[in-house]
Amino acid sequence: MKGTKLYSIFTGACPVCQETSMYKTKNPYKVNELFEMHERCCHCNTKFKIEPSFFFGAMYVSYAVGIAFATAVFTICYGIIGLGPVASFVAIAIALVILLPIIVRLSRNIWINFFFNYDKKKV
Repeated sequence: MKGTKLYSIFTGACPVCQETSMYKTKNPYKVNELFEMHERCCHCNTKFKIEPSFFFGAMYVSYAVGIAFATAVFTICYGIIGLGPVASFVAIAIALVILLPIIVRLSRNIWINFFFNYDKKKV
């Protein structure tokens, strides 16, 4: 799967060489280090923060990712398990709070992959 955008998105690897992680800490649940990123890739020297407010666009992506997770939780709770609407919406709220760090990182990974492509020459 290496060499695809999906690999970079799901692993948090550099979108250009996919050799190193963009994040200083792999664990997104270390909340005080959630947004800590390397300035550049140590392997191919790609600059991750293209401009000062580059990752503001990831907020729009996080909305779509959050809706996707909420839809999945609702479908599972209401459609498959058979919970009522109120219990299903409570489950959505709980799931979104628990998954917030993952949604944040996933959104950043998706956003940066809009602007960079994998380059075999930089591996």
